[in-house]
Amino acid sequence: MVDFHIQSDSEISASNQLFNQIRFAIASRQYSPGEKLPSTRALAMQTGLHRNTISKVYEQLEAIGLVESQAGSGIYVKAEGSPGQRPIKSYILEQHPQASEIVQKSVDKLIALGCTLNETRELFLGEIDWRLRCSARILVTAPSQDIGIGKWMRWELEEALATPVQLVALEELADVLAQAPSGTVVTTRYFIGKAEEIAKPKSVRVLPIDIYDHAKEEAIVKQLPKDSCLGLVSISPGWLRATEVIINSMRGDELLVITAQLEDAYKLNSIVRRARVIGCDPASLPSVKAAIAAAKEDLIRAPQVYCIDHYINPDSINRLKRELGLS
Repeated sequence: MVDFHIQSDSEISASNQLFNQIRFAIASRQYSPGEKLPSTRALAMQTGLHRNTISKVYEQLEAIGLVESQAGSGIYVKAEGSPGQRPIKSYILEQHPQASEIVQKSVDKLIALGCTLNETRELFLGEIDWRLRCSARILVTAPSQDIGIGKWMRWELEEALATPVQLVALEELADVLAQAPSGTVVTTRYFIGKAEEIAKPKSVRVLPIDIYDHAKEEAIVKQLPKDSCLGLVSISPGWLRATEVIINSMRGDELLVITAQLEDAYKLNSIVRRARVIGCDPASLPSVKAAIAAAKEDLIRAPQVYCIDHYINPDSINRLKRELGLS
């Protein structure tokens, strides 16, 4: 039995002291859902309070949904799913069985540090509120010299998150955050250090994303016959350079790799006429198809085109959804 103690010299009324102590005992799982609470007689003997006062405390606890009275049996901590109570956590616990234990341990640690239950609640709600406010504004950042990769990330995030995403050059991020210091900054791990350095003084969080592994595209490259020409077209010069290095490490001199940025019409037309296979990002796909159609009469065989649908790893997308409260 939990030891309830009433301080007679306290400014807080005896009934409120007992009310708060029982509520704390339930919240800290000293009394678990479904467990029977002490009878009014037992509490009267322990605390020295009149049984009518204790009955009124139980009525208050029942009014706020913490306990329920069972006729002829006593007072019990209200279990989740009890009649008239919405099972708030049941659907979450089905998907995340360890969530309740993690929350309980977090609350216990804060209480051990000296926080009250009200202070603990404010800390949790404050953190959640801040994250929700951040979710209302999502910024993607990349260096201006490779703003194309930022455009690719923005396009993919807007598709996946179904919410507007603002693109900001890394060099302009400080000024943008100075005007409106809220939101979530998203970037690749290549640029995460600089983005965090800029965002930290503004108390704006930065979330990194991982790049898609491109296993499907690597399989296509591995199957290309020796001496084939492979074309790469993208809005991102950085992606073109990195992909060319990876392909050369895989096939060495066996393949001729030609790259072109989307706006370079001359190189794009050269790729269309020479390449056996062309890989491109979604933004470049319409231009690649148009260039092939325009050169159709001059081509013995039209190149095979594959669009690289993902730049961002799907796991990163899912993490972002959870972080932003969008899943």
